[in-house]
Amino acid sequence: MHPFDKALELEPAGDDRWRGRTIPEWANMVGPFGGITAATLVRAVELHPQRHGQPIALTVNYLAPIADGEFEIVTRAVKTNRSNQHWIVELTQDGDTKTTATAIFGLRRDTWADTEVAPPSTPAPEGIAPSAPPFGVVWFGNYEMRFVDGAMPDGGAESDSSTTTLWVRNNPARAMDFAALASVSDIFYPRVFLRRGQFVPAGTVSITTYFHADEQQLAAQGDDFVLATARAQRFSRGYFDQTAHLWGRDSSLLATSHQIVYFKG
Repeated sequence: MHPFDKALELEPAGDDRWRGRTIPEWANMVGPFGGITAATLVRAVELHPQRHGQPIALTVNYLAPIADGEFEIVTRAVKTNRSNQHWIVELTQDGDTKTTATAIFGLRRDTWADTEVAPPSTPAPEGIAPSAPPFGVVWFGNYEMRFVDGAMPDGGAESDSSTTTLWVRNNPARAMDFAALASVSDIFYPRVFLRRGQFVPAGTVSITTYFHADEQQLAAQGDDFVLATARAQRFSRGYFDQTAHLWGRDSSLLATSHQIVYFKG
């Protein structure tokens, strides 16, 4: 089984409840990679028999580190309308809430469409050398990352820019779906690392991902690279925000994400 799908394995544990387990392949510095947690919450709603439509938006709030071992997810449909459905999701361990989320699923219909933002101009991923995973961060090995700019700093000079742009895909290759898109939305190391030129204690507090692609667009994406770019807007009093865009090779905007990150120093 692909390591991504292995991490998303959930079994029914009663009405609206699912039981899962962390796996070492997705370990971060503290607990599992936040993107795999977000993906697992998407999968929990997708598995619910009352689920209506496709993911439109997901907000994940990281309350406390998830310990290695089993966890339980509760999924509750709060309101179902003709076009969309609202969910509250909670991940707990031994009765202690570790992560909360709200999710919106909905039916997509053919309408007028336009994209006002454009992807950055970059070389094709085949012409860029893959990046080696940083020491001690296990989950990086589950992705093939090819940095255009803003690669992980190694203790060098500070940067005037917080922007990182890279091509990324699952390693080993795996077709894109909504859970995988939720995970890739959190692929970026903290922007404060780049600005300060070094590791700084930091962690995502809350991330919201908006899914612009539908099932057909994700099917067309297949297991190809995604062009991912992110930047911060302001660093202040222990927090900074981050905005990210995820593009297909055909310049289709697949998702955008926004998060608030805590940092020290």
